[in-house]
Amino acid sequence: MPSVGVSDRYVHCRLTELLDQRGMSLTELSDRVGVTIANLSILKNDRAKAIRFTTLAAICDVLDCEVGELFVILPGSPPAPRARRGRRSP
Repeated sequence: MPSVGVSDRYVHCRLTELLDQRGMSLTELSDRVGVTIANLSILKNDRAKAIRFTTLAAICDVLDCEVGELFVILPGSPPAPRARRGRRSP
């Protein structure tokens, strides 16, 4: 099997799509799984570097999905992070 470069593929989290299909908000998922909204947002926006198996199992239980439905491997590089909206300098 040929070696694939790091930037040739990336793992995409389909959390947004799964939440939409189930009519569930990130807040509700956070409450039901016991993970902060901030951490779920990092996962949802493909910025997570790791996830605990217990967290993954809990998310899949609540969403009634398999790991392969939550995560997919896509060609290319992950989308560039959007500019953060924060405080403006005086």
